[in-house]
Amino acid sequence: MMRRGPDREHARRRFEGRALLAFVSAFAAAVMFAVLTLLVTSRFTPLLRLDRDTATELHEFALRHKGFTAAMKVISNVGSPTSWWLIFVPVVLWLVYRRLYRLATFVAVTAIGSSPLNNLIKLTVNRARPSFVDPVAAAAGKSFPSGHAQAAIVACGILLVVFLPAIARRWRRWAILVAALIVLLIGFSRIALGVHYLSDVVGAYLVGTVWLIGMVAAFRAWRAGQGKPVGELSDVISDGLEPEQGDRLAP
Repeated sequence: MMRRGPDREHARRRFEGRALLAFVSAFAAAVMFAVLTLLVTSRFTPLLRLDRDTATELHEFALRHKGFTAAMKVISNVGSPTSWWLIFVPVVLWLVYRRLYRLATFVAVTAIGSSPLNNLIKLTVNRARPSFVDPVAAAAGKSFPSGHAQAAIVACGILLVVFLPAIARRWRRWAILVAALIVLLIGFSRIALGVHYLSDVVGAYLVGTVWLIGMVAAFRAWRAGQGKPVGELSDVISDGLEPEQGDRLAP
């Protein structure tokens, strides 16, 4: 009994430290995105040169290797925003069916809100896509940030934080690694196909990260407001948003 006070104080301080770390991470990503956007809009020469050289080298490689180009098109199509909706509609319906209304709301709001945010930034920055005499792919709209890359990081993040409790603990690291690989491949495919610059994809990863962390924080505040335990923010990465719902999340 004598140790409850110090233990509780230690837990409180650790919670505040982890929460501060999450806030700093989101703030750092936001600052990096703001700086990158400024460099893009001001046409910073070293960045433009890096973007151009990377796009040109990958385009020339794609022209010489048809199998590579075909694979990049498959990855890009699978990772399109439309494809993600084919996943999220059943996910939301499943969560509603299981009466996990908070999680269903989180998935719907986070997924839906990411797209207009991306479009708003694209219209504001108004960056043209890469242009080649002999393109291997085509895409409409503006270039910065990449819609595919942002959709990938937000979508994979949503699926992880929602369904981690239904995955055996020994497999969770593998699930995170697979999700990270999917995100990287989708972003790379957009550069390889010549429809985005490197900075478009990096910018999408940054703004997607900020959006996802913000929505997770909002969900946790909602959960706490309903009297539910929230634990430490860092636990979301290993245990998911609602760790106690593992059985109800599983098929």
